[in-house]
Amino acid sequence: MSREKEIYRVTLVGSLGNVALLCFKFVAAIVGHSSAMMADAIHSLSDFITDVVVLVFVRMSAKPQDRTHDYGHGKFETFATFIIGVALVLVAVGVVVAAIKKVVLWAGGAELKAPGMLALWAALLSIVVKEALFRYTAIRGKALNSQAMIANAWHHRSDAFSSVGAAIGIGGSILLGNRWTVLDPVASVVVGLMLGRVAYQLLKTSVDELTESSLPEEVEQEIADIIRSFPDIAEPHNLRTRRIGNRIAIEFHVRMDGNLPLRVAHDRASAIERKLKERFGSSTHISIHTEPLKNEE
Repeated sequence: MSREKEIYRVTLVGSLGNVALLCFKFVAAIVGHSSAMMADAIHSLSDFITDVVVLVFVRMSAKPQDRTHDYGHGKFETFATFIIGVALVLVAVGVVVAAIKKVVLWAGGAELKAPGMLALWAALLSIVVKEALFRYTAIRGKALNSQAMIANAWHHRSDAFSSVGAAIGIGGSILLGNRWTVLDPVASVVVGLMLGRVAYQLLKTSVDELTESSLPEEVEQEIADIIRSFPDIAEPHNLRTRRIGNRIAIEFHVRMDGNLPLRVAHDRASAIERKLKERFGSSTHISIHTEPLKNEE
């Protein structure tokens, strides 16, 4: 099965789980009078929307390079991750604002309805299902080296975490009586803050890539060590790295004996390229500029 089809299959499994959960959660939130469950249901709805985003953009990112995209379309996948992050920010802000309004009303003497048991069962079911979807999507996302899939996996886990907060708030409101019904909207605030944290992490990763941020220092050091492992290669310099969707780009200069025949110099550069691709993937973009040793210039 191709990478694109595998991503589609995994994402569709998550989508089916999200659709089933969000329908059950909305019913449980309305019937059970739970703002925490409503926040959780909205989160599941955002999960479903981001599944659709992944499906659309993965198809676009899988296109090979063409006349207008010399480096391929990999950053469409990064853009999908960015959209997921933005969606989470919007959901987080909406959830927190709505919950704070309820807490303020409670503080002013208003009576909040206690949530029902259906809302609690919905939260517990969501924890189990979303954690399972997280593990499944994350494992496949790492195997396929898909940032969008990994981002979507963490969206599943953030939903599981939010369901934990909802379950605590709903359970507390039910077990402790009417004086503690405020725990339900307080749980909504916790859910919203957790969503905001996940959104920040996703946005930082995608913005770094979209703005051509270099790979981590330890990765660049590993690249330099691989280059230096070749005995006839000297002084690797001008190393530049970046991500292009699910692959990376590496560009650098090296020095060789200036008297080497062109064929030999080419073969040695090709050997470096092969070793880097063995380590970082066959689709890695590598550009090597060769120069004569300094004492020959």
